[in-house]
Amino acid sequence: MKRMLAALLALLLIVGGLPGAAAVSTSASSAILVDGETGRVLYAQNPEERRLIASITKLMTALLAVEHCPDLSETVTIRPEWCGAEGSSMYLRPGEKVTLEALLYGLMLASGNDAALAVAGHCAGDVEAFVEQMNRRAAELGMVNTHFANPNGLNDPEHYSTAADMAKLACVCMEQEALARIVGTRSITIAGRSFTNHNKLLWRYEGCVGMKTGYTEKAGRTLVSCAQREGQRLIAVTLNDRDDWKDHAALFDYGFASYRRSVLALAGREVQPVPVTGSLCRFVPVRTASDVYYPLAEGEQVRAEILLPNSVKAPVQAGEEAGRMVFYLGDQPIGETALVYAASAHVDSAGDEGLWDRFLHLF
Repeated sequence: MKRMLAALLALLLIVGGLPGAAAVSTSASSAILVDGETGRVLYAQNPEERRLIASITKLMTALLAVEHCPDLSETVTIRPEWCGAEGSSMYLRPGEKVTLEALLYGLMLASGNDAALAVAGHCAGDVEAFVEQMNRRAAELGMVNTHFANPNGLNDPEHYSTAADMAKLACVCMEQEALARIVGTRSITIAGRSFTNHNKLLWRYEGCVGMKTGYTEKAGRTLVSCAQREGQRLIAVTLNDRDDWKDHAALFDYGFASYRRSVLALAGREVQPVPVTGSLCRFVPVRTASDVYYPLAEGEQVRAEILLPNSVKAPVQAGEEAGRMVFYLGDQPIGETALVYAASAHVDSAGDEGLWDRFLHLF
């Protein structure tokens, strides 16, 4: 493969952000702001510090539920051991029959600890097996500083996470359509119960689309929130934050003002053609296969590296992958797109040596 450095491609280089964005700080013990599409960290304060996380634990509980039991209309018969859980509750009754969807609303809007036990027991057979699944999923997501001891977030020395790990979890949660819909619901009446979301940012911050609150006396106030504007999704996490509503609004303001979602590539744009041998077609055009976006601050410069063969032998089929275009911020790769052939090149029927090649040999 030929490696061609396209130094600061004029049409692809974006200088992002808006001038004069104010600095930001929080009252939290730990905090992080990330771009939900790329995972880029836009702000961090003790992001890897292990702490109690309270009811934002329920994001993992809900994620496993929609992944393992996608039919939310399933009926769940409530067992006695799931009822009367300590702390917040949706007030389940033994023998009651409710849908999994109703349990998830009770879990995410009312923060029902009984709902967490019911979801765990229904999806895994028992709570202990579900907690094992929670820890396996955390490992799969790269949540290296996280360990779960229960599905609801009640205090336990073996139950902890970090702001950075919870941001990873939140990004995945928002990719689940059903879960994103539930956490973004302000209020609902379902299964004979009315729930109002504890997340006040849904009313207070323009573009907030939900997530989860948490509180215990030892953990303090914990909050995971998500906001979207002009196609850009930001995730904020604060742990032990006495002023979390204000802090999350400030983090989002900072992120949207300082890191604009910038276009690095658009699908269908032609790049350099590739020479073809064994065909009357001398060159075959190459196009980008997908859009590439990345949040950029003012003054940041992106370079693109194009990886294509020096030449290709016919036949070439339109749509086949020809190579890749990789984008770098400094030495860090930040995105890429496949490059595909935009046309076909057929083998010259005159034989291995094409008519054009034989004509050139005459001279």
